Amino acid sequence: MEFTIGEITAWVGSLMWPLMRVGAMVMVAPVFGNQLMPVRVRVFFGLALAVAVLPAVGEVPPVDPLSAEGLLISVQQVLIGLIMGFMLLLAVNAVVVAGESMALAMGLGFATMVDPQTGMSVPVLSQVMLVIVTLVFLGIGGHLMLIELTAASFSALPIAAEGVGREAFFEVAAWASQMFAGAVLIALPVVTVLLIINLALGVMTRAAPQMNVFSVGLPITMLVGPVLVLGLVLPVLPTRMAMIWSHAFAVVRDLLAITG
Repeated sequence: MEFTIGEITAWVGSLMWPLMRVGAMVMVAPVFGNQLMPVRVRVFFGLALAVAVLPAVGEVPPVDPLSAEGLLISVQQVLIGLIMGFMLLLAVNAVVVAGESMALAMGLGFATMVDPQTGMSVPVLSQVMLVIVTLVFLGIGGHLMLIELTAASFSALPIAAEGVGREAFFEVAAWASQMFAGAVLIALPVVTVLLIINLALGVMTRAAPQMNVFSVGLPITMLVGPVLVLGLVLPVLPTRMAMIWSHAFAVVRDLLAITG
């Protein structure tokens, strides 16, 4: 039995290039890219997912992976995967930014812990909201929609040296503003109420200068803040995040020209 160089490179590329796209998505996507997940588990999951989407890959060009064209194909696959995962990561990080704003307003900005998603220190309030949002993301099947989006991307953007252009990166950077806009909408009720409380404390301090605003105001904001979060933010958080995720998926589909 004899095999030609073209057949061997086609077999290698049929798994290697889909694995690059899927692996790049898994590396940065929420839930999948969690740093608490062992690297071996993430590599195995990426390999299993790449094998699962092979029926949707289609025809793979018989190009030598070590050639210049093969390098361009590899770069394109990594960029496509990064775009899909990074857009969802930006959407999830809206609650982190919102939590930081609320924690600073209520005097809990000093209470921080390490975020397992990014490895950076974030306020405890942001971490609590991130856990809730992650559970909501899994509950509504967001991980399944992301896997479906990855499989559909092979039909819209087949494996080739041509793929996403620089316009796509400008659109991703522009969409990052939606992360801050979503964070403002999430944190606005709590920050507004705490601002009114601080203004009232300022008026009271002006009327009674002997009152220590620090000894009175900080306990009040730390007591009222969590109650406001539980009463104003958490009930509407799933709905707000569903809108942000829906917009993110729509933008990714538009960037990758995915229909259906």
